[in-house]
Parts: sequence; C-alpha cells; structure tokens
Amino acid sequence: MQELSLLISKIGETQNFFKNQAQRQVNVALTLRNWLIGFYISEYELNGNDRAEYGKNLYKEIEKRLKKSGVEQIRERHLYICRDFFKIYPEILRSPSAKLYLTENQQIEILLTLSAESENNDIDTENHWINDSNKLINQLSFSHIVEFLKLDNSTKRAFYETEAIKNNWSVRELQRAVNSMLFERTGLSKYKQKVLDEHQKLEKPQPEIFFFFFYIKNFLGIKEGTSYTEDLLLLIIIKNLKTFPLPLLY
Repeated sequence: MQELSLLISKIGETQNFFKNQAQRQVNVALTLRNWLIGFYISEYELNGNDRAEYGKNLYKEIEKRLKKSGVEQIRERHLYICRDFFKIYPEILRSPSAKLYLTENQQIEILLTLSAESENNDIDTENHWINDSNKLINQLSFSHIVEFLKLDNSTKRAFYETEAIKNNWSVRELQRAVNSMLFERTGLSKYKQKVLDEHQKLEKPQPEIFFFFFYIKNFLGIKEGTSYTEDLLLLIIIKNLKTFPLPLLY
C-alpha cells in the first residue's frame, strides 16, 4: 500500500507542473498581445488616414483614448516598446504558438501586410531574427524581450537570445551578462566556450564595466587573446585611463 507521503508528493508535483504550464501560457499570450499591438501601431503609422493630425503626440493620444475606453494598464512607453518589438521581430507570426492564438483572419491580414512591406523593403530581411521564434516566446518572458530590444545590433541580440534560452537565464541573469559584456568578451577570446563556461560558474555579479567596449577597444589596442574575464578587461581599461582624452573622463 502506498504511503500518504508519496501521495502528497505526487499531488504537489502535479500542482507545480500545471501552475508552471498556466504561467507559461499567460506569458505567451502577453508576448503575442504586445507583438500584435506593435503590428497595429506600425500599420497605422504607415496608412492611418488621420495620422498627420497627431504627429509626435500620437502615442500620448493612443494612451489617452485607451484609458477612456477602460484600458488603463497600457502606457505610452509600452506602446513604443510594442512597436519596436514588431519591427525587430516581424516573423513571430510564423511560430506555431502565434498561429494557435491568432484567428485565421488575423493571420491572413498580417501575412499580407508583412509580404507587402518586405517587397517595399520596409522590413530589413538581413536583420531578421535567426533563432527559433517558438522557443523565444515559449521559453522566455516578455521582460527578456525588452532587454533584447535595448541591444544595438542583430548579431548581439542573437547571441544573448541563444544563451538565455540554452541556460534558462532569468531576466536578472540576462542583464548581468549584458552588463559584463559577455558578447564582447566572447568575441575577443580564442577560447570562446571557456569564457561562456566561466560566466555560468559565477555566483555573484562582477563589477560592471562602465566604458562601452566598441568605443575603446581600438583606442586601447585590445586584440584577440585568450579568455578575457570581466576583471581582466576592467584592469586593462584602468591601466589606460591616463591616456584617455579628458572629455571621456567626465
């Protein structure tokens, strides 16, 4: 006969499993909602008959009218994020999860629009995301995506997307990786996997490096070497501080 403790364990495992599934579904729905908002805003900016009336105040006007209609949680800043999300990740629609959530009419409407924009070069196909969009929206939260949107090029985004999915990073762990310049340090090193492995072993965030790498690597003469840790790269910068032009120090 089974012990009661085993029964309790099974019920607990079942509860946790379905709780996680429910949370995942809510996150997928939130991410797709934001993508759709971005799509509709972008469409209006291109084709809205009265868009010229609002000009730079368009997003403030959208927020104001949403509040009047009872949608108070969507702020102006979030509207900009949604628009950027759609523009940087236009192919989210092609993921199985997106197709599951959207109605057939929505899919046809958006696919036709994306096709037309692609033909008119409004979408930069070279910057399209190279990872699996279904993994992005199912394994990461929209807060992760917001961090990706802050990155300045598609190669860097693809790197952090891959590492975040592979290592199941929290948002804080993703921020830590970006702040420690993991992408730049990995690119510098001849032993790229070693840099990634060492980063995963760190228990606490290392001191942030406050000078953006792309602007200083040539100035400091940093070349491809072994594995650049955060501390080593920081020491190189400090060692060369006296050679920096004065405006960069203020």
